[in-house]
Amino acid sequence: MVTRPLLAGVLAMSLAGPIVPVHVAAAGRTVDDLSGTVYTAHRAGALEVPENSMSGLLTALGRGTAQVLDADTRMLRDGTLVVMHDASLDRTTDLRGPVDRLSRWQWRAVRIRPRGALRRGWRPEPAPTVAEVLDRFGGRSVLILEAKDPRSLSRLARMIHARGLAHAVFVNTNRPWLARRAHRLGLLAQLWRSARQLRHDRPERWRDFVALLDVDHRASDADLRRAVASGIPRVWAHTVNTPRDRDRALRLGCNGIITDAPALLAATPAERIPGAGSGAGAGSG
Repeated sequence: MVTRPLLAGVLAMSLAGPIVPVHVAAAGRTVDDLSGTVYTAHRAGALEVPENSMSGLLTALGRGTAQVLDADTRMLRDGTLVVMHDASLDRTTDLRGPVDRLSRWQWRAVRIRPRGALRRGWRPEPAPTVAEVLDRFGGRSVLILEAKDPRSLSRLARMIHARGLAHAVFVNTNRPWLARRAHRLGLLAQLWRSARQLRHDRPERWRDFVALLDVDHRASDADLRRAVASGIPRVWAHTVNTPRDRDRALRLGCNGIITDAPALLAATPAERIPGAGSGAGAGSG
């Protein structure tokens, strides 16, 4: 849980503008450029910027506090892929109702509504489409796109391949069968698992088709170590918003951190861990 003082610090950094990152390498064009401990701005860094927004992604890229930018994808009724976490518009936009009832033309009227303290420094803005995110950030940063709707995978694969970004975009899902399908479509499959799922998972079964295993940092030490020993080259912990939780995940062998607060973690040096940051799985795969 993020404490009030911690959240206040995050928001203060968010409104202060770009900062100099610590322990974060420059963003790479493909996954081969990722090295050391990899930081991902989850939903663009949702404690610091409006989540899944174009301005938030631009801010995360400009600050250089994360090597990877993360966004969620959903499909509209006409097949258009858009950037949105929830199945409903209610929480993050100025409209209400199911996302999948909208058409491409109706999506143009959707505005992201900054929440809480972010309202002081951010204005409502158009909600982006996946095409806009790929065109704006593809090649400038490695991306994670979570396929919330399994039906969208073929369409998402075509969009990624058409732009020559198959080695620069992880396609994320919680479903092992969908990760396998993404791999067969020539994509980099990312599989996320909750702490509860990890109790019973056997991650080594997925090493032939999963490029990135995305594990809940709240899992037990034994479950995280088993994930790290699975043979999957990248094991990143989510959603890590405190230096203490980050340092534990790194100590247990994770080589990436997925966070809503990339500026905070980048500004707080990680504790020195023997062998950490040596690239053991962090930048190869």
